[in-house]
Amino acid sequence: DGTDFAGWQIQHGFVTIQGTIEQALLRITQEDARVIGAGRTDAGVHAKGQVAHFHLAPFWEPSTLLRALNGVLPHTIRILSVEIAPTGFHAQRSATKKEYHYHAILDPIMMPFDRLYAWHYRRKVDRDLLSEATKKFIGTHDFKAFSNSPGVGNGPKTSVRTIYRLDVKDREGGIRFEFEGNGFLYKMVRNIVGMIMAVASGRRSIEDIETVMASRDRSLAEQGAPPQGLFLIHVQYLAKRPAFVV
Repeated sequence: DGTDFAGWQIQHGFVTIQGTIEQALLRITQEDARVIGAGRTDAGVHAKGQVAHFHLAPFWEPSTLLRALNGVLPHTIRILSVEIAPTGFHAQRSATKKEYHYHAILDPIMMPFDRLYAWHYRRKVDRDLLSEATKKFIGTHDFKAFSNSPGVGNGPKTSVRTIYRLDVKDREGGIRFEFEGNGFLYKMVRNIVGMIMAVASGRRSIEDIETVMASRDRSLAEQGAPPQGLFLIHVQYLAKRPAFVV
């Protein structure tokens, strides 16, 4: 649960997920292990399927380490499995596909239980425009206009990415965007959702999507959707997923 964290990556003076897990490992093993995650989730963003790797010596039994970590970590972080990774595995660089979900509540009144895990969008949404807008982002494109920091962070130093699937599913009180791609730039999912919702509510035209994308200019796109609706769901690898899941 990313609500109380300043994102995944360690930042001086802030409580982060990476830092919290590294402190737990140090407490248990007395080793200063660096934990590398598959994705650097932003402040307030959640993860149901984060994957990370680290090196320990001497050997620890995975089941023992799993119990120990969950025994000292805060209740907002849970390790689901610990496995021995194959030689050369890297949680970030070995990933072949990632899946993110974004939740938006469209009902006039949002239930209090959703406030930390969804965006309450109060404008009326045209479902036909919503569907048409999502299709514009599928495929291989230069997403520089939809990244707050293109080419920086995870993956190759380019703003070209491929979105294999972008579906909109109904959920109680609203909708859920499902993204699958070979990688995502910093705040790319949130910025795309913000643009789609602006089109679906009539604030922007459907033609604006291609114009903004071709411009590669972040200032021409819409403000990104807020962080609390975003979840990292799954990270895919060529072989069986090793390492541990947060």
